[in-house]
Amino acid sequence: MSQTSLNLIAISIFVIMLSSLLGPLFNLSPTVPAIATFTLLGLATIDSLSLQGKGSNLLVDWLGNLSPSYRVQIIRHEAGHFLVAHLLEIPATGYTLTAWEALKRGQSGQGGVSFDDQELGLQLERGTLSSQLLDRYCTIWMAGVAAETLVYGSAEGGIDDRQKMRNVLTSLRFSVSAQEQKLRWAELQARTLLQTNWDTYEALVGAMQKRADVSECCQIIQQHCQNLNSSASAI
Repeated sequence: MSQTSLNLIAISIFVIMLSSLLGPLFNLSPTVPAIATFTLLGLATIDSLSLQGKGSNLLVDWLGNLSPSYRVQIIRHEAGHFLVAHLLEIPATGYTLTAWEALKRGQSGQGGVSFDDQELGLQLERGTLSSQLLDRYCTIWMAGVAAETLVYGSAEGGIDDRQKMRNVLTSLRFSVSAQEQKLRWAELQARTLLQTNWDTYEALVGAMQKRADVSECCQIIQQHCQNLNSSASAI
């Protein structure tokens, strides 16, 4: 069961228990909280088993998108992935910023950046993933967490990113301690790349807020990188 579904169940149970305690004060029948409990637990189970948590993701995302700050945080997270992938020469093929957009594209979570990862898939199938390609993808996967941490001091998202990275490392027979070390290393690498290219990152965030397409986002990154290189050469 997804963490989102578990959180919703916990919140639902709390609300139902509260209504049970306060029910007598408002002449509320005790059967109402009981029916509500079974209904919510049933829906959560169906969502987890049949929909892989997509229903709860949609609900949480819809509630979160009522807040402008939540929407910006999603964009900043995904912009981190996008920029670091571009800098590491892994082309982005698209991005989504809501759970509904992600669902329509067959993705999970509240949004995401998709990449041209054919080479990664081929190497994983052969079981011979090169250390260089692994390092690049690990850095990309942790870039959203790094971006949020730089802006907000901590990261709300990134659970799926960490799990994806752990799954790959597990398939490559990394020990648990080696996986944690790799996670920390990748986040540090992503953090350094973002800090070095911060003006580019902010420009990309602005473009993604306007829903610029992938090609336009890439042009903005290239333009800012060229300006940065020109400034460095002039010093």
